Amino acid sequence: MAGFGELRHYPQFDTQVSACEHGPVNPTRESIEAYYRGLQSDLCDRLAQLDGGAGFGVDEWIRPDGGGGTTRVISGGDLFEKGAINVSAVYGPIPAQLGDKIGAVGAQFFATGISMIFHPRNPFVPTMHANLRYFEIEDGTAWFGGGLDLTPYYLFEDDAEHFHTVCKQVCDRHEVAGYTTMKRACDSYFYLSHRGEARGIGGLFYDRHAVDLPDQFVFQQELGDSLYESYAPIVERRRDTSFSEENKRWHRVRRGRYVEFNLVWDRGTRFGLETGGRTESILVSMPPEVSWEYAAVPELGTAERDLLDVLRGEPRDWAT
Repeated sequence: MAGFGELRHYPQFDTQVSACEHGPVNPTRESIEAYYRGLQSDLCDRLAQLDGGAGFGVDEWIRPDGGGGTTRVISGGDLFEKGAINVSAVYGPIPAQLGDKIGAVGAQFFATGISMIFHPRNPFVPTMHANLRYFEIEDGTAWFGGGLDLTPYYLFEDDAEHFHTVCKQVCDRHEVAGYTTMKRACDSYFYLSHRGEARGIGGLFYDRHAVDLPDQFVFQQELGDSLYESYAPIVERRRDTSFSEENKRWHRVRRGRYVEFNLVWDRGTRFGLETGGRTESILVSMPPEVSWEYAAVPELGTAERDLLDVLRGEPRDWAT
């Protein structure tokens, strides 16, 4: 297989997605994967430096039905208890469940993407998740999707405002992106209906954006390039905050909600497990330590209850 950071050569479909009618040439599979791999390398370098105590390992893997990926994991760091950035590029006959859903049973497909998750050691530093993806079918249908979201364990309004403001600034520079629509989609998606609470304070979420693929790719690249900016200043503000065992207990309880969402509601996790995806790369998003306590509702007037009240209330507009 291709070495670390190298692109693979993919079989070509009979019908290629090569150009918009009377418009600029569409991005190629190779250029999209190359961007994801470059972003993975850049973020691993910058976040390892930010951590200061650990680096990202490299695990190359092959998908038996076509393609593969690179999973890079950091663990036991000074800052990150666990984190991962995964890039994949896979192809072949479309999985039956997906084919049924999108009306492409028996078609050939190509998909590439980057996904990441960071679980900090300090409960005052939020978890951040993001993914960017591209999907193509042999009939020429293609689209982009992705997003990012923030999951705090203690609410700091200036952190939420910073995260959402960076998201909005990127969206506002592109006609193919709408902050309000993507923000609402994120609030709707990352919601634990069995708990009646949001997973976190949201961000952006979008899927199957197929109009103007060249501009979609430009937007996605700028969104990817903004990920460090959206998260690192928050990390630097909170990483040295002192914490107690009670703070860590709450941290583990809230991480349990994260696990519940991923295993019960997340479409990507469920689809991957149901269709024979690479289990280690799918479940790398799980936090290393969690707990479930019966009726773990904090007392009124506590910082823990303040967070819970926000997560159980109507989504707030954070961007400034």
